[in-house]
Amino acid sequence: MFLNYFKDFSTKKIVKNSLSNVKHLASDNIIKTVGIIFDESYFYEREALVQELIQNGINENNIKVLVYKDKIKKNETFDYPVFSHKDLSWHGTVDKKDVKDFIKEPFDLLINYYDTEKVPLILVSHTSKASFKVGFASIDKRLNHFMINTNAENYKVFMDELFKYLKILNKL
Repeated sequence: MFLNYFKDFSTKKIVKNSLSNVKHLASDNIIKTVGIIFDESYFYEREALVQELIQNGINENNIKVLVYKDKIKKNETFDYPVFSHKDLSWHGTVDKKDVKDFIKEPFDLLINYYDTEKVPLILVSHTSKASFKVGFASIDKRLNHFMINTNAENYKVFMDELFKYLKILNKL
């Protein structure tokens, strides 16, 4: 328990220091590929969120999902990549192959679908190679390029606002 707290503290310090040096680059790319990181501890509508993207013109093959769970049971199996706090290293990295592949993917849009700051989620969001990052206003302002002020339970409101502003920004 105490070691997890210390691991969180050291990783959070590494991420916060690197966030102070962030330079947001403007991207004029049309959105074709989408990555979604979300916390399954509070939000279980993963399929509904993906369907909203598909209904708004994103190809299903161009959507990748990465799920964070607080605890993963030994015999639990998933049809999508999942990571947990155990996959976090002491040096501020994630050692799981699925997560490393997700981070390296150059998404046109990364949706950070979590409204509670958890160190593994912030770390993956920050290190992602996505060109445009969207998330909730309750998360550190330096992490995302665009923030929507709602909570995670209202995924319809989040998606409506997201696509309204993506159209205004000529990203669709």
